[in-house]
Amino acid sequence: MTTTQGEIRCLVAKVGLDGHDRGAHVIARAFRDAGFEVIYSGLHKAPEEIVQAAVQEDVDVLGISILSGAHDTLVPKVMNGLEEYDAKDDTLVLVGGVIPEEDREGLKDEGVAAIFGPGTSIEETVEYVRENAPER
Repeated sequence: MTTTQGEIRCLVAKVGLDGHDRGAHVIARAFRDAGFEVIYSGLHKAPEEIVQAAVQEDVDVLGISILSGAHDTLVPKVMNGLEEYDAKDDTLVLVGGVIPEEDREGLKDEGVAAIFGPGTSIEETVEYVRENAPER
């Protein structure tokens, strides 16, 4: 499933009313520095807006940054939207933020490939994307 790094298109997205975007900016820059093509959604996007951006930009990777605690509501809406566009299986979906351990399995059941919490190294995240981004 590996793709060459120059071919990987990523959308780093902030969903909902969460205004904490430092982590999203750090990841966006790290992905760009790793040679990925990066699109940043900006703040306060509805799940439908994130889905539209992911589909229109034909991204390989969707990184959702969420710190608001609304992950159990907002992330499934994004996943359902991707499924409606038949994009769920073609998009590696990652979630970053403070996600309680007891909520992680439910998000993975929805189709989230990996969850990265505070303290995860940039190298680990970049390597995960390199190894798991869908081939085009």
